[in-house]
Amino acid sequence: MISVEEREQIRRAYFVENKSMRAIARELHCSRNTIKKAIASSEGEPYTLTTPRPAPVLGPYTARIDELLAEGEQMPRKQRYTGHKIYKLLQADGYTGSESGVRRYIGQRRREQRRPKVYLPLEFDPGGDAQADWGEAEAILAGQRLTVQVFTMRLNYSRKLFVRAYPTQRQECFLDAHVHAFHYFGGVPQRISYDNLKTAVARILEGRNRQEQRTFVVFRSHYLFDSHFCTPGKGHEKGGVESDVGYGRRNFMVPLPRVDSFAELNEHLLAHCQANDGRTVSGQEKPIGEMWAQERPYLRALPERDFDCCVVRSVTLNGYSQITFETNRYSVPVDKARKNLVLKAYPFRIDILDQKEVIASHTRCYERKQDVLDPLHYLPLLEQRPGAFDHAQPIRRWRETWPPVYETLLNQLRQQWPEGQGVREFVRILKLHHQHPAEQVQQAVEQALVHGCPHADGVILCLRQLTAPESVVPSLDLSDHPELLAVATEAPDLTCYDQLLGGRA
Repeated sequence: MISVEEREQIRRAYFVENKSMRAIARELHCSRNTIKKAIASSEGEPYTLTTPRPAPVLGPYTARIDELLAEGEQMPRKQRYTGHKIYKLLQADGYTGSESGVRRYIGQRRREQRRPKVYLPLEFDPGGDAQADWGEAEAILAGQRLTVQVFTMRLNYSRKLFVRAYPTQRQECFLDAHVHAFHYFGGVPQRISYDNLKTAVARILEGRNRQEQRTFVVFRSHYLFDSHFCTPGKGHEKGGVESDVGYGRRNFMVPLPRVDSFAELNEHLLAHCQANDGRTVSGQEKPIGEMWAQERPYLRALPERDFDCCVVRSVTLNGYSQITFETNRYSVPVDKARKNLVLKAYPFRIDILDQKEVIASHTRCYERKQDVLDPLHYLPLLEQRPGAFDHAQPIRRWRETWPPVYETLLNQLRQQWPEGQGVREFVRILKLHHQHPAEQVQQAVEQALVHGCPHADGVILCLRQLTAPESVVPSLDLSDHPELLAVATEAPDLTCYDQLLGGRA
């Protein structure tokens, strides 16, 4: 087989230099058949084996391998012959060659028999269909590298994309992601396609029938969309969002986002989703944003209120005014403590209710056996037991981060009022955090110390001056009444009031 350079040399010698094939064969040491082929075509033909390569060791056993592969096609998919198993069977029949040779032949035969996967080109109506799926990605959250769960939904007509990150794939996160996606899209698609994920499907039945999770059915009824679940193992049935999960990970989260919270991470992802509207997808004439503008009127309108995406549990208060959820303990205000309460677990917060009143709210903790305490919940109890102030766990944690001016005030109050009264006075000041931002309370404490009134009433007065400063009284304009300009212009004589001080001047 000659190279393309040699082929070009033959063709130039024949067509340009007008040499005969005999002369070319003598000069280039080529056969006449090779020269004829080069003259006939400037492109070389692909090399093909005219006879199979000899396989003196494996050759006698190839028929047996073909027989076993054909037999395996009739067996269950997970119980077919593997390359190693076929090798062991051939060894029992006397095969002395290597296992790699057997595997190589099996791979070649399977490639020859394998049919290429082909799919139907699909087309969707505006507002008709969407697809949703989960994926994983890495991010640096508060300085720590974490694996986050990324929810992706895309509208099939416009290809508009929504991406949002969560700590887990639990049902409350799954539903909350839908609500944010619907608001981002400006409506609800008629149908959404999913895998058979546990947050939506309780059990896979025969055919396309599914026993769905009760909460998911209630959610679907609230937004009135249809759900479609793919055949198990057939991810291509929602290949669009499968591709978009990887697209979002490669384009929205590279380099690794460095953020302080999930809220900041989701703002980062939302900004990328909005910027993605300017992209024109292959096969579409217009950018995603323009296609979505055409699709939006066909989406189902959002209901008047959002679905409450949470897990509801009945909980019991323990002796430390705490309830337990997923091994973590959350504090409850001691002055609102009830034995039996209701807990609502949202993706990023925990609400604790007495009847319908929310009496406590915490950032949700996804670690295990942690105490999530709000020190303000325990202040009424500390007023009654000031001796426990220095050892109370919520206060000890708070003291690690509160402003140094608080320690200054606490020391002065203890010196001024020993025997616990100074601590009670300090607790009264800490209670101001219920109604005012921490920055304002700190500023009021600083002013009270400067003015020499380091007590609760002094801090409250300074706080009132900060929140409601005295209004400036405008000067009286008497330009329209000149006759009144001379009235009361002299300062009054106040010496007569000295008599009230015992006649002292």
